[in-house]
Amino acid sequence: MRCNRCGLEEQREFPAEIALHFPRLADIDKPSILVFPKLSICPHCGTAEFVVPEAELSTLVNRDGGAAT
Repeated sequence: MRCNRCGLEEQREFPAEIALHFPRLADIDKPSILVFPKLSICPHCGTAEFVVPEAELSTLVNRDGGAAT
């Protein structure tokens, strides 16, 4: 897979656990959303990418009032 930042074709995948938090102070009482994606990491520039699974993405959008930011 090619890195979107530097173009190197040596990205590696790693399993991950990521807690997504809502950014506004008004949402501080909302619980984090846990996702368990595979991270694609470029060993050259350190760029990391992942895709949020559909179920968790739906939860994020619905809890945020439908606004994807």
